[in-house]
Amino acid sequence: MLNDRQLLDNLTSAVLMLDSELSLRYLNNAAEDLLSASSARVIGLSLDEVVRETGSWQALREVLVKGERYTVRRAHWHLHNREMRIVDYSVGPLSELGMLLVEVQPVERLLRIAREDTLYNTRETTRNLVRGMAHEVKNPLGGIRGAAQLLQRELPDPALEEYTQVIIEEVDRLRQLVDHLLGSRQRLKLMATNVHEVLERVAQLVDAECEGRLHIRRDYDPSIPEVPADREQLLQALLNIVRNAMQAVGEYSGLTSGEIVLRTRIQRRFTIGRRLCPLVCCIEVEDNGPGIDEALREQIFFPMVSGRAEGTGLGLSISQNIINQHGGLIQYDSRSGGSVFQIYLPLSSKSANTGC
Repeated sequence: MLNDRQLLDNLTSAVLMLDSELSLRYLNNAAEDLLSASSARVIGLSLDEVVRETGSWQALREVLVKGERYTVRRAHWHLHNREMRIVDYSVGPLSELGMLLVEVQPVERLLRIAREDTLYNTRETTRNLVRGMAHEVKNPLGGIRGAAQLLQRELPDPALEEYTQVIIEEVDRLRQLVDHLLGSRQRLKLMATNVHEVLERVAQLVDAECEGRLHIRRDYDPSIPEVPADREQLLQALLNIVRNAMQAVGEYSGLTSGEIVLRTRIQRRFTIGRRLCPLVCCIEVEDNGPGIDEALREQIFFPMVSGRAEGTGLGLSISQNIINQHGGLIQYDSRSGGSVFQIYLPLSSKSANTGC
């Protein structure tokens, strides 16, 4: 039979026990994940040393006195590592022990799932419309190109071939654009891939493009294992994102004042879509550019949406599609003075197209 501690450790809700001085006496596994801290490190510490809430914890002390349970919705908890969690929590007394039981349910995951569902459905509708239109455009382009070639052969004056050549070249350019809109039709060739080796290749390509004028800083977690991925497609997805960051900082403050940070971390119990993944690799691309225009923030992964006059608006759409095929997710956080794109890849070979 499972004992009480084993039962608590198997709950998905976080459970904390506090003594009369509001010092931590017990955390279950979900609480350790929520607070990004191990029991061995925080047991005995004051709650205020581990997590802060707007206001104070005076209400918790009143529970001990009055013996009445209370609940707080959408509380903002600021952790010791400067991260923030949005949570619902209930506090109740354990009178016979002189302690408090705190049950915590993170809600940012639920909010993010709801937001992702909305964005995913919108993106799928848009993608299907664009693909349908792209197919309709591609068919007549072949006829236009063939007619231009036939006309070129029949022209009496060779000097007029310049015009038919323009038609052929523009048709080819449009067909290339349509192929990008349709997306890759290649199946993923999954193999154990070192994400740091891929990032170094991306950094090398971007460094060559900007002739070494941009500072690229690495902040890697060397303990990250190899990820099941299609190396070439992952390279393309990351290159699109880093290249966008390079262009953003170049236009904002000039390449010599710009900086891009390539960061890797492991995250535990992370939700992608509606799947809870035990372990994921998080790749972050951070820049010190102007941030994303607020009017575009809900649309940046849609095809043909770009914040730059000369941009095609395809890079992020292609990257999102590639990462989705890997069973992963791209998110971003943008503010004035910079953006951070987070790419999440499950550390499981069965994740691509199926689940974690």
